[in-house]
Amino acid sequence: MNPEVKRPRLQRLLRRLLFGCMFVALAGTAFAAGGVSTPEGPQGPAQTAYAPAKGGPGPIVIVISGKSGPDSYQYYAEAVANLGYYAVLLDGNDILIAPHKGNPNYTGSDNLRKAIDRAQKSADAVPGKVAVIGFSLGGGAALFHATAMAKEVSMVAVYYPFTRAWAGDMGSFVKRFKVPVLVLAGAMDHYHDCCVVESMRAMEVAAQTGGAQFELVVYPEADHGFNLRSGAPGEPAKAFRAADALDAWHHTVALLKFNQPLP
Repeated sequence: MNPEVKRPRLQRLLRRLLFGCMFVALAGTAFAAGGVSTPEGPQGPAQTAYAPAKGGPGPIVIVISGKSGPDSYQYYAEAVANLGYYAVLLDGNDILIAPHKGNPNYTGSDNLRKAIDRAQKSADAVPGKVAVIGFSLGGGAALFHATAMAKEVSMVAVYYPFTRAWAGDMGSFVKRFKVPVLVLAGAMDHYHDCCVVESMRAMEVAAQTGGAQFELVVYPEADHGFNLRSGAPGEPAKAFRAADALDAWHHTVALLKFNQPLP
């Protein structure tokens, strides 16, 4: 075979390996930081908070897990803290809820607001607006609740978000978007048909029509949970795609830098 033909293929392979190693190294470093867990109480839902790794208070980033719970997303919250942010990891099951524990007046938005208020009072946090990053069920929670909280929230980024409940009327749903929104989707995602790319594309059209600040990034070969190295319980196995995960991370960090900048 002509060596000139081989070289581009080899270069692509090396880039993929490099991206994968960079992302694993990033996550591995973040794991060492650790977090402080707080059970559910009057001050808000259960959480694990990660102090800024660079020392000193940092802007707040709320990370909302998928339905499987926070464990699979600890590495991500720690990686955010590694950048210099005060990261708070919540369980998506506590945020996309209505009503909560039999109280018809207590919803997921109440839990999110309480979590934000608690974070803003932390000595590790810079007071002010928070950024919100959600995954799957937690991504749906972020789209439904956080996007409408312009006084408290600076931006929302979501990975393969739950959208099935609103897919039939994206025009009305997108009217909730009062802050910049980034959606990172897998074109091969058919997990329980909760988060299909067609709904994200409909969201994009509605956002463009309504003038919302919105960006959709679709990964053609990605499935649900494409950024989870070991996958989450009950979710597609071996879905991790290092290059896509790293690219999604870069998109998220760029949005953070613009809308939730470090001191």
